[in-house]
Parts: sequence; structure tokens; C-alpha cells
Amino acid sequence: MRLIVGLGNLGLEYENTRHNLGFVVIDYLAEKLGVELKQKKFNGLYYQNQEFFLLKPQTYMNSSGECILSFLNYFAIPLDNLLVIYDEVALPLGKFRYRVQGSAGGHNGVKNIIELLKSQNFKRLRVGIGRDKKFPLRDWVLGKFTDKEKKEIESILPSLYESIEEWKQGGNFEKIMNKYNKKTEPC
Repeated sequence: MRLIVGLGNLGLEYENTRHNLGFVVIDYLAEKLGVELKQKKFNGLYYQNQEFFLLKPQTYMNSSGECILSFLNYFAIPLDNLLVIYDEVALPLGKFRYRVQGSAGGHNGVKNIIELLKSQNFKRLRVGIGRDKKFPLRDWVLGKFTDKEKKEIESILPSLYESIEEWKQGGNFEKIMNKYNKKTEPC
């Protein structure tokens, strides 16, 4: 069983913000798979079948680890079968990177996950939102996507879907990482 988690904040005021990019990816996956995240458990909205979960924690970004830890424990999902998808200011808009492990890199949602799981050893999919330094970081990540940015994100969603599908179906994560990280080298 695999657990695929997209990070974001719940509420209308956070819809279409850069910080909710994990939710955007999960919603796209659900749409492509023809499923809906209608079930609720442990402050999470999810879809489940015999092979995987799609999960959107409903705890706000900085407490995402609470929901994830509860799912891992309750459903006895190994940490190796967790993939966390989130926005990344250190990557240009429209670029993405898979990682096997690492620090939070300043992302408070990931920081909370690391603290509660007591491990940095979980798979991540970091999706670039870039950074305009004219804005304070908080204002940038909580800002809405422009129309141009939306189009850029929409253009990479098929590649994200394809790569996640490979992993979901049992593909070797190292090979997936090498294949897709090379395709999206930063400019």
C-alpha cells in the first residue's frame, strides 16, 4: 500500500495559492484516475483502493505531519511507501525534483512531518514555484497564481502524473528520480 500526500491549506482563502500546489497535484491525479477524495479520517480527505491512498491533510500546512503519521500508523504503511508532494521556492516555476530524503529546506509543512515521523527518510516530490524576492516569503507562497503561472503548472501536470503512476505501480524510485529529475533540470 502506498500513501501519496499533497500538502496545502484548507479553506477558500488558500485556493489557487502557490502553497497549495500539493493539493493541486493530488486533485489532478484524482481527476485522471476518475476518483474523488470523499472519505475523511484523522483530519484528512482521502481516496483509497487496494494499492494506494491519495491524501490531502486538512490540518493546515504546518500541522500536516499529524494527519500523515496517523495514516501511516493506522493502516500500517511503511515509511518507504510514503510520497509527499509540496511547493518549493528553491526551484523555478514549472520544474520538479524527486528526493529520497533530506531536510525540510525551510518548508514548515515538511518540518512538521520530519518532527512527527522522527525521520527525514521519506520520498518527496518538490514542485517549483520560484520566488520573487520583491515579496516577503510568506506573501509569496500564500499569493495566488497568476494566469501565466497557472498555465505553466498545467503544462507539467501530465509529467507529474506519469512519474507518480510509475512509482505507484511499483517502479524503482531511484530510476524514476534519475529519469524525471534529468528531464527538468533547472534553468
